[in-house]
Amino acid sequence: MKTLSHNEYKDLALSENFLAYHSREGIMAQDISPITGILEEDKVYIDFGEHEGKSILEVCDTEPDFYDFLVKQKIDGKCAIRRSRDKSFRLHVSQTVL
Repeated sequence: MKTLSHNEYKDLALSENFLAYHSREGIMAQDISPITGILEEDKVYIDFGEHEGKSILEVCDTEPDFYDFLVKQKIDGKCAIRRSRDKSFRLHVSQTVL
């Protein structure tokens, strides 16, 4: 299985129409993450495991295999981004087995 780069994931997200167009302007949305959507990856922090406290962007650069895992979890619907009391965004992954 080929590991995709960060930019290839963004291209995939755009091609699959995660967010197609701005409604009024009709221009394509820029910088869409396969994990965080329109939120910037440096503003969303992992809230579990050994990577707790690291931003998604940092993990993308340093741990591409873990980034791939997060993308797969997002596709499977097991990720949630929550805003905490300190106004930061935290990524949670559900480990529930059904």
